[in-house]
Amino acid sequence: MPVVTWGTQQIEVLPSETVLDALLRAGAPVSHSCRAGVCQSCLLHATEGPVPPASQAGLKPALAEQGYFLACVCRPEQDFAATLPDPGVRTATRLVATSWLSDTVLRVALECAEPLRHRAGQYLTLFRADGLGRSYSIASLPEDGMIELHVRVIPNGRMSSWLAGAAQPGAELTVQGPAGTCFYTTGAPGQPLLLIGTGTGLAPLYGIVRDALGQGHDGPVWLYHGALDERGLYLVKELEALHARHPNFHYRPALLNRDGPLPEVVLAAHPKLAGWRGYVCGDPQIVNLLKKSLFLAGMASREINCDAFVPAPAV
Repeated sequence: MPVVTWGTQQIEVLPSETVLDALLRAGAPVSHSCRAGVCQSCLLHATEGPVPPASQAGLKPALAEQGYFLACVCRPEQDFAATLPDPGVRTATRLVATSWLSDTVLRVALECAEPLRHRAGQYLTLFRADGLGRSYSIASLPEDGMIELHVRVIPNGRMSSWLAGAAQPGAELTVQGPAGTCFYTTGAPGQPLLLIGTGTGLAPLYGIVRDALGQGHDGPVWLYHGALDERGLYLVKELEALHARHPNFHYRPALLNRDGPLPEVVLAAHPKLAGWRGYVCGDPQIVNLLKKSLFLAGMASREINCDAFVPAPAV
């Protein structure tokens, strides 16, 4: 069995384990969240030996070349040594303010010690001082001056409950990223855009819409926000005001208890999507269903941008 050298420890990686599993079993302080190779919060640095290329999928080329990898999807075939990421991979930040967007969604404003090069719609991983990390999409634009996140607060959620309760303005945090390719790209200002989100999947879409309109996108832009009922909606006034300023932008809340399943609502209004570009964010099951539905309605697969929100572990 391959062995991972972690400081002074020699840890065997069992056939049923990933490197993350082995390190956690040995008590190593490794941050993690999605366990699916998506959020990148378990990023580690291989200082000796090869790492499987699959464990570097989705990383920036510069990080992959330096030997960084994702522990949660790493199943090594040879021995190697690993450490926590270099501090330079993360950016120091502080909590500026929090405010409620709805009964369960908290707006979190962060100020980074140095400019964070990002695009609205990408995501980052937020770390507390104790190493706990969670990934959130970026709702703000670079010119906003601060990083805005929308956090769904869940009972006993280790990060979300802390942000909604004990966290105080000025709290020192770090962020890793940004990552992800779900953002607006220029070059086709007249192309119809279809944005669909559930829950806090609205966060990246809110940024993408403002980015597109701010860059002069003049084609039709449709944003659907799905929720169980009206309590799940937020930013309604802001989105309606955005429509008032930009007639080509259309905001449509879709409530399950009133309108039916979100995919059916969207496809009933847009049955033919050839030539459109799509953005789908939120619940993984709905994201996967919509991805298939948009393709079957004629949208090219290369035009479908998705960000599925994988739930964080309970512990």
